[in-house]
Amino acid sequence: MADPNENKSGKYTVQRFPAVADPDDAGYSRCTTWVQAVSHGFHQQRRDDEYLARTLAAYQTDQRELTGVYVNGNVPEHSLGSEVPVATYATMRKALNIGFGRQLESNLVTAVTVRGTHRRNGILRGMMTADLEAAKDDGLAMAALTASEASIYGRFGFGVATFERSIKVDTGPRFRLRGLPQGTMEVADPSVLLDVAPQVFERVQRLSPGSIDRQEYYRLLASGSIGHDGKPDTSVRCALHYDLSGSLDGYVSYRFKGWDHKPFTMEIVDLVAASNAAYMDLWRFLGSIDLIDKVTWVEAPVDDPLAWALEDPRCIEASEIRDMLWLRILDTPAALQARSFPVAGRLVLEVTDSLDLAGGTWVLESDGGAAAVVTEASGEAPDLSLDVADLASIYLGAVSPVTLAAAGRISEHTPGAAFLAQQLFAVERSAHCLTHF
Repeated sequence: MADPNENKSGKYTVQRFPAVADPDDAGYSRCTTWVQAVSHGFHQQRRDDEYLARTLAAYQTDQRELTGVYVNGNVPEHSLGSEVPVATYATMRKALNIGFGRQLESNLVTAVTVRGTHRRNGILRGMMTADLEAAKDDGLAMAALTASEASIYGRFGFGVATFERSIKVDTGPRFRLRGLPQGTMEVADPSVLLDVAPQVFERVQRLSPGSIDRQEYYRLLASGSIGHDGKPDTSVRCALHYDLSGSLDGYVSYRFKGWDHKPFTMEIVDLVAASNAAYMDLWRFLGSIDLIDKVTWVEAPVDDPLAWALEDPRCIEASEIRDMLWLRILDTPAALQARSFPVAGRLVLEVTDSLDLAGGTWVLESDGGAAAVVTEASGEAPDLSLDVADLASIYLGAVSPVTLAAAGRISEHTPGAAFLAQQLFAVERSAHCLTHF
């Protein structure tokens, strides 16, 4: 009987298999070879046995499904063997906060690589379309990824839905925050984050539009249990924030960049705050660390309250505003019905989709309450015409339909329709995602 998770045609065989962490499992060797291929695709070092074991243990906890594309038949002498995939792809299912506390289970795409010598063979398109179709068949309305190259995924219907930026904060004498602490800070052994980091992040996940539930790797990274080389990172330190009732509601893990690095700099590894007060107090703590001139963070929000809390906002040097979370709508009516829309309004949306997954024309009607009605349009002229990627971009409110209309990406057939869409798709606070995958 043929393996339903194996597709053999022409030059390549596509295999889909679960991540396994048991070295005695028959599939373990295939998984370790797959991880090595991913490292090769991202120009990383060859991984040792310890890294492979810890990575696959985390992957198994996340219930990741791995896809490898393998050359059929013989390969040239001395080249990588046929057991090494020429392309990789992985998925896992996690919850996405889509505003007003609503969660939408989504298909997270990660570890996408194609070996340079096997490009232009339709491998990426084949992996992507098969996976998106399967996710829709499973009843999911949304897929998501974080892109290493921004030019690749728009053609598959993904749109940028959140952004992030890198910041350097001067924590010298200029660093002064308005107001007073609203809780207490205490230094802790980083190992406590193995237990408490997921608990704190769960609260953030419930409160923050654009947030995606985290994979196992994050608590290991935040605690210093694993560094980017797979070995423990003993340079990691951490501090915890407790609210006025004594409840833990925030943490920061950080590392010193060394005495040879000037100005003396502390680098944030992970900063998670379940309240505005916790966020401010965590920064108050970071600004108080002796002998440190700057604090850096590469995952800071673009719309950051820190700038408005500082007496001198020029303490923040911001750079590299980047696309972060990309969304791909798989089922337009289901994705729209999952949202809560904060204002009343009615729009006829014409959605195009080159992959024929989510295209069509629908009427979106909201009373400004918890429920929205989405029905198929019966001959009605659209108010807005847009690609499924642009609908994904406006879905969390981080991209303005008015801006997309000005850019020629959205066609506005009814005056004011883009502005109404901007109001409808607004969320209760700026969308931001702290989960890379």
